[in-house]
Amino acid sequence: MVIAEVSIIPVGTGSPSLSSYIARCIKILHGKNIKFQLTPMGTVIEGEWDEVMTAIRQMQEEMFKHGALRVVTTIKIDERRDKQSSMQDKLNSVKSKI
Repeated sequence: MVIAEVSIIPVGTGSPSLSSYIARCIKILHGKNIKFQLTPMGTVIEGEWDEVMTAIRQMQEEMFKHGALRVVTTIKIDERRDKQSSMQDKLNSVKSKI
């Protein structure tokens, strides 16, 4: 299981607004067997490695299909092998220490 934070930025769209592009990405995630959380600066995705990477690739391709001439994608991956960890586990760990 991995937790990945991804930020996909289409360039050359003719508009500074990105929300319609991001909405297309989120629609892709709705059809997957993975958990995700949209944030103001990116999207956090939780699932099996191949499923997460496939989803990210599909989201990037979606930008090109809808007019982007260039796409900049940033990915951070947290893979823990000593125990299972989820997005919620990470949040709960911090909250318990506040």
